[in-house]
Amino acid sequence: MKFSYWEAKRLLQLATPVFLAQIMLVLMSVVDTIMAGQVSTNDLAALSIATGIWNPLVFSLQGILLALTSIVAHCFGAKDQKGIKHYFQQSIYLCLILSTFGFILANFTPLVFDNLGTTTEITTLAQSYIDFVKWGILGFLLFSVYRNVTEGVGLTKPAFYISIVGLCINVVANYVFIYGKLGMPALGSAGCGLATALVFWVMALAQFIYSFNSKKLKGKWLLHRFDPPKIKTLSYITKLGLPICLATFFEVTLFACIPLFIADLGATAVSGHQIAASVSVILFMMPLSLSMAIAIRIGNLSGQQAHTQLKSAINTSLLLAVMIAFFVAFITFIARDAIVILYTKDENVALLASSIIILACIYQLPDALQVAANGVLRGLKHTQPIAAITFLSYWVIGFTLGYVLTKTDLLVTAMGPRGFWIGIIVGLSIAAVLLLLSVRSRLVKISTD
Repeated sequence: MKFSYWEAKRLLQLATPVFLAQIMLVLMSVVDTIMAGQVSTNDLAALSIATGIWNPLVFSLQGILLALTSIVAHCFGAKDQKGIKHYFQQSIYLCLILSTFGFILANFTPLVFDNLGTTTEITTLAQSYIDFVKWGILGFLLFSVYRNVTEGVGLTKPAFYISIVGLCINVVANYVFIYGKLGMPALGSAGCGLATALVFWVMALAQFIYSFNSKKLKGKWLLHRFDPPKIKTLSYITKLGLPICLATFFEVTLFACIPLFIADLGATAVSGHQIAASVSVILFMMPLSLSMAIAIRIGNLSGQQAHTQLKSAINTSLLLAVMIAFFVAFITFIARDAIVILYTKDENVALLASSIIILACIYQLPDALQVAANGVLRGLKHTQPIAAITFLSYWVIGFTLGYVLTKTDLLVTAMGPRGFWIGIIVGLSIAAVLLLLSVRSRLVKISTD
């Protein structure tokens, strides 16, 4: 397996702005949590519950549109400008369909909140958040369409700059709507929902303005003479995007469900897990960003039918993922105690969180490999195996093993929340092996075609 320094440099050029953009999006969530927490404990709890339902929904819908990045990258590599225009326009129609579907689902959240067993004040605040934020779903998905097309042609910096704008507006809008400034009513945590909806539309507008004036993207031409909806194209995008959507859903819900299953172990167990989970989300941004860059680069080379260079790029991608994994794991291991202190001063919680973060360091390698392989498969437009492998690895194996280790004495003495993290390590390792085998089989097929 040869390593190409040129390919590594190109991947990092693509991945760095994507990573910074993802960090900006994570910081928006952090800002919401901090500002809502300053109002009351109930507001913080309501925000946690509301986003626990909203995030899996909206990110799953976005997952379907992620297929557009690889499709556009393939067309860009093949110098098929008409193809980019066609898929962009059809994705706008798909965006409208998905937004309608998401908006309808958002109206059923009262059925979930009524069965949570928490206080009426918290569920009312959580529902108010959903009632506000659902109006931004179309803006978010429109932003995603434009971002996917822009990144598909190798322009990854605009999303970063636009995310900075979004973060700044998020802080100001939160201040106005949460605390009731400038004549607005004080909405508490529900104000985060209104602020988020506003940010989504501002980011969509900013992405539109950039794309419309971009000479490389030819935004004006993309909007010229809109074709009517094509069922065949809509089905094709959905077919490629649905496995990505399901994989996202399986992963998001896995981490969302673990706190529910360890709640009876006490506040220390839940808090320790939550700190480690929060740290792992930030750590995941690096391999995730590399995966998105890999999908773009592999899509470009696949469109060019540059098979020799394609194999070199895939090998380099996987080796680069390993290097990044070891770097992230090493830094996190060294700094784990300092990181935990930022979250809590409770000694018992800190000790538990620190021990779990060590496990998070261990899973950096399989996680980086499985995410990189995922990016390769997306770039090759071979997404079918992703959903099945993710479900099998995360839920059937990882969650089941984690539950057994955490709550029972079947294999060893019940380990508490650490058991779930060991299950995650095993699940991610199996996912990495299966996805790498899928990449290998796809390369064999390309070589024989």
